[in-house]
Amino acid sequence: MKKAVSQVCPKIMVLLESEIWPGLLYALKQYGCSTMIINGRITQKSLRKYLIWPSLWRTIRPDKIFAISEKDASRFAKLFGLKNVNVMPNIKFDRLSYNTKGLSDKKDTLDSIIGPGMYLIILGSVRQEEETAVEKIIHYIRVRQPNTVIGLFPRHLQRITYWKNALGRLSIPFILRSNAKTHVQPGTIILWDTVGELNFAYKHSKAAFVGGSLAPLGGQNFLEALNCGVIPVIGPYWKNFYWVGNEIVKKGFVRIASGWKEVADILLENTKKPSSHKDVLNKALMYLKNRQGGTAQACNIITKILNNR
Repeated sequence: MKKAVSQVCPKIMVLLESEIWPGLLYALKQYGCSTMIINGRITQKSLRKYLIWPSLWRTIRPDKIFAISEKDASRFAKLFGLKNVNVMPNIKFDRLSYNTKGLSDKKDTLDSIIGPGMYLIILGSVRQEEETAVEKIIHYIRVRQPNTVIGLFPRHLQRITYWKNALGRLSIPFILRSNAKTHVQPGTIILWDTVGELNFAYKHSKAAFVGGSLAPLGGQNFLEALNCGVIPVIGPYWKNFYWVGNEIVKKGFVRIASGWKEVADILLENTKKPSSHKDVLNKALMYLKNRQGGTAQACNIITKILNNR
């Protein structure tokens, strides 16, 4: 680390989120480089491990720490001390670009296969570990609403073979997306074996489930569905997106189900009383705007430090 720092000769080192490297921080302190953590997050579990050697962290503490929540800031303060520990908006919100036009500025590739007024449910980004649960969702929906078209998007294309076999075993009619040229028949499963159309599918859907969430996998990006005007349904496992905050659930912008049956029930409920895509999109836009600005704040702080050196 000392050799790397002496070769780079940094004026400032910016560490992101949970990247706390003691060897690097020590070398930077010795060199006299300013250090800061932005978008900082630290779990209680990690904090307990770090506190096995508390004096080390006080010695190499960064000059400034900006955490994404009050709880994270409190944990950083326990590790490094209270001085210069602050809270900032999560910069991940600045990466999202909701707009009221949605996908209208791009050519819709699905008009030819999704008929007007069709009851379309999307099962998006389905992971291997939750395939059995998703099979149950499909069967449950078909029994109660047989005319529903289901768009099935495996997260990884190598699982297409599994789904072809599974749907055949269950005697469920399906068509590969690559073979669909005209409006599909009600009650059909569209098995997506192509890429790049998930957002368009969300746009056409009455309801959507986003996978990676019915097994402890952390969840896939349900914000994509929201950006297309659909309130997504997810399972109980979504830690990869905890940074969004639980308020998004309280406001009803995402529905969390405890298991596959509740997922299916909510999807059916949403098809019968679908929310306006435009209204959902506008509300999502306001939710996002109120949480943006972290990137600009961080850049201003970095610039100020550089100007003072």
